[in-house]
Amino acid sequence: MFSPSPPPSGLLERVFQFIDLHQNEFVQILKEWVAVESDSVQPVPHLRQELFRMMALAADKLRCLGASVDSVDTGFQQLPNGQTLPIPPIILAELGNDPKKPTVCFYGHLDVQPARQEDGWLTDPYTLTEVDGKLYGRGATDNKGPVLAWINAVSTFRALEEDLPVNIKFIIEGMEEAGSVALEELVRKEKDRFFSSVDYVVISDNLWINQGKPALTYGTRGNSYFRVEVKCRDQDFHSGTFGGILHEPMADLVALLGCCGPQWHKDSRGSARGCLSLTLQRVWGSLVDSSGHILIPGIYDQVAPLTEEERKMYKAIDLDLEEYRHSSHVKKFLFDTKEEILMHLWRYPSLSIHGIEGAFDEPGAKTVIPGRVIGKFSIRLVPHMNTSVVEKQVKQHLEHIFSKRNSSNQMTVSMTLGLQPWMANIKDNQYLAAKRAIKTVFGTEPDMTRDGSTIPIARIFQDIIQKSVMMLPLGAVDDGEHSQNEKINRWNYIEGSKLFAAFFLEMAKLHL
Repeated sequence: MFSPSPPPSGLLERVFQFIDLHQNEFVQILKEWVAVESDSVQPVPHLRQELFRMMALAADKLRCLGASVDSVDTGFQQLPNGQTLPIPPIILAELGNDPKKPTVCFYGHLDVQPARQEDGWLTDPYTLTEVDGKLYGRGATDNKGPVLAWINAVSTFRALEEDLPVNIKFIIEGMEEAGSVALEELVRKEKDRFFSSVDYVVISDNLWINQGKPALTYGTRGNSYFRVEVKCRDQDFHSGTFGGILHEPMADLVALLGCCGPQWHKDSRGSARGCLSLTLQRVWGSLVDSSGHILIPGIYDQVAPLTEEERKMYKAIDLDLEEYRHSSHVKKFLFDTKEEILMHLWRYPSLSIHGIEGAFDEPGAKTVIPGRVIGKFSIRLVPHMNTSVVEKQVKQHLEHIFSKRNSSNQMTVSMTLGLQPWMANIKDNQYLAAKRAIKTVFGTEPDMTRDGSTIPIARIFQDIIQKSVMMLPLGAVDDGEHSQNEKINRWNYIEGSKLFAAFFLEMAKLHL
């Protein structure tokens, strides 16, 4: 796939050979972990029990490696309906405390998104199934596979009776997919204890930008999640009895969420969108137009300006647009060049409409007028956008649009999630060590990427413990995280285990 690197020698050669010889065992452990339905999104007791079982399996695995493990009780989760569910423990584990060695802390999560075979999976999502070198199963790439790859690297040094080149700490949670409930509080509490000796933090919870070339990630977008409720009354209406004489909540909501269609606007992103022109507001309402431009006034004012150095980084990234489009199973993207695609994924905000609660969505023809509906949408934030400013802009915009409809219904807007974007310093030692390790294992320099999604823990670590944070992904762009038929390639999983082992050795060299 790439020009071969010089073959490893000495300890590294023995490490790589061991991982190759024991890869089927590593796949079997992943199969056992995938079999646990550790869904944190659906707040039901039997799934919460599965989460506890998953965390116990991981704690036992780490203890078998000789780690000291603390499964921290983080209390209960308060649900909107007033019920409570126990939060699975957060694992804090450590191996080694040699003051002459750097201490690297690995973050991972073991909870998953919901998955049902009838939703379009070709196999049982909780039975790891290998087809043509692809390991299909919920959590295979997000995030059980990468967590196990790190553990595989550690276990290899243990099996070879070699000292670990670095001190290693783990923080592993089971609620990432549900907003990392209780995690930030624990990090704050442990700042001067568990994290006091940490030099570097590594996260492996995202994907490469293509199918075959590794990447290093130095930034993510933030996320502001909104709900907008329009209410006439708590009960639904019969459309034959009331249709035509009401301000219907669904019509109000669609006007608030819906696309205005093509329109000219002044684009504050300048050359990134090609041309500048004046806005022509032909219709009231809408969050985003058909070209992806967000229509909320002032939303682009805080976006960091594009520098020439940054522009060059996009040009250097290896991305085959046709392959990317094909692997994404879409007919056409909004933009035609690699640079435009990457900039709109990583360094410009986007707005996505996610769904409507309270609407009739079952098969059949039910002639109902919903009495109360809730629209859900989110805005992915970029440097230097601020969640509180965005919240104010969104509320003012929707209140203005709603007032133009002269509706008698009630409209309320709330931001239910506000997460800031994250950026790292790519000149930190661990980025250099990771580049060297990638060159050793894969025979190529990595793509230096940002991620369009939101991984809150990166910003939490950076702000609270103020240590270097790096994202070192293992999965390919077509792994389908959160989607049907999620997978990790056997090659990525096994070579990723080697990558982490090589990274340990490179970090030790740089620390001398």
